[in-house]
Amino acid sequence: MPDLITYASLFLIAFGAATLLPLQSEAVLAGLLLAGGQPLWALLLVATLGNVLGSLVNWVLGRFLADFRHKKWFPVSESAIERAQATYRRYGRWTLLLSWLPVIGDPLTLVAGLMRESPWVFLLLVTLAKAGRYLAVAALTLGLA
Repeated sequence: MPDLITYASLFLIAFGAATLLPLQSEAVLAGLLLAGGQPLWALLLVATLGNVLGSLVNWVLGRFLADFRHKKWFPVSESAIERAQATYRRYGRWTLLLSWLPVIGDPLTLVAGLMRESPWVFLLLVTLAKAGRYLAVAALTLGLA
C-alpha cells in the first residue's frame, strides 16, 4: 500500500505541475529517488505519465476554451492570444520540445491546443520533452551526470 500511495502522489503532483498550478514535481521525484524503495524506471514512468496528461489538459483547454475568447469573462486578452499565435506560427510545433521549461512550458501546451496542433504530434513532442527533463533530474540526483 505505501508504494501505491507513493506512485499516486507522484502522479498527482506531476499532473498538477503540468497545469498552471505552482507545484514542483522535480523536487518530489528527487526526494523519492534519494529515499530509495522504488525502481527508477517506475518513478520516471509515473512522473512522465502524470506530467504529459496534465499537459494534455492544457491542450484541451486551449482547443475548446478558445471558442469563448470573445466573452467578457475570458481571462486572456485578445492581444495576448494573437501574440501567442504569432509566436507559435513562427516557430511551430517544435516549440513543444520546450514544454519542460518552467514558466513558459505550460502556456506553450495551451497555445498548441489553441492552434489546433494534432494531438498525436503534441503527445509525441511533449512526452519527449517531459521524459527528458525527468531523466536529467534523475541523473543529477543520483550523480550519474
